[in-house]
Amino acid sequence: MEQKPISIDQFYQQVAALSNEEVTSLLPAGINQEIGHFNVFDVGEMIRQVNMNPNKMPYNRRAYYKISLVRGRNIAEYADKVFQIDQNALVFATPKIPYHWLPQDMDQSGNFCIFTDEFLIQSKSGVVLDELPIFKPGGYPVFLLTNEQAEEIAPIFRKMHAEIASNYLYKYDLIRNYVLELVHYGQKLQPLTTYNITHNASARVSSLFIELLERQFPVASTQQKVGLRTAKDFADRLAIHSNHLNKVLKESTGKTTTEHISSRLVQEAKILLKQTDWNISEIAYSLGFEQLSHFSTFFKKQTSMSPMEIRSQAV
Repeated sequence: MEQKPISIDQFYQQVAALSNEEVTSLLPAGINQEIGHFNVFDVGEMIRQVNMNPNKMPYNRRAYYKISLVRGRNIAEYADKVFQIDQNALVFATPKIPYHWLPQDMDQSGNFCIFTDEFLIQSKSGVVLDELPIFKPGGYPVFLLTNEQAEEIAPIFRKMHAEIASNYLYKYDLIRNYVLELVHYGQKLQPLTTYNITHNASARVSSLFIELLERQFPVASTQQKVGLRTAKDFADRLAIHSNHLNKVLKESTGKTTTEHISSRLVQEAKILLKQTDWNISEIAYSLGFEQLSHFSTFFKKQTSMSPMEIRSQAV
């Protein structure tokens, strides 16, 4: 089945259907007066209301941002990383990075808020979400927390719940500050090297290359096609010579341009083979291969397995 981004409307429709509630009863009061959307939920209450099955929470990407304080045993699966959460975690989800969330039992608590970028644009801080290090492509923002850290974060969500239920005229302005407080708390947990601004030209080239590469994914439709496929494609977009790009990436990451591109194409191919019912020709085309044979040869060279063998593992 094709994995399309879950929209805000679809999120509410799913929750309403599972909890036998009207969609309007789930929406925060006064939100229609806002540009963008925000809401906050109690994890334990939602699980009880909708009788969530931990084994039926599919890999997907969402068309909105989400910040969660998770308290329970969970597994978060990304394209090439798996995070085991045994107790507490602060999790930042972005529309650009698909993931698969697997609760390990029903003993779950915590809170999460969902919002669109338009909601936060109203902040006087002038924050652009995708420019924040914690939401950068290629990141895996899952932070394991001590009980003390979790207790520091929990009151922020409690204030969100209280404010969204209040009649305060400027409550959404206040809530935006709470969202930013969570963002900054998470960024303080990041290693310094991941968000220090650098003026080094090589670092900028590497960063821009990774951003261009990641911007093409995930592939959400058979009509979507990866456009940047070769070292020259990326070098032309960055207005540098392909040899220079290759040298910079080799020095900064230990991998050549082609190795980066091939690795990311293989990651996406595995996801599409396992998570969709697209035929292999459609997958090959969406990843920029004009001929199925070229895709099969490339995939087997990278993985020592054929696309069909990978697909059969998902059955």
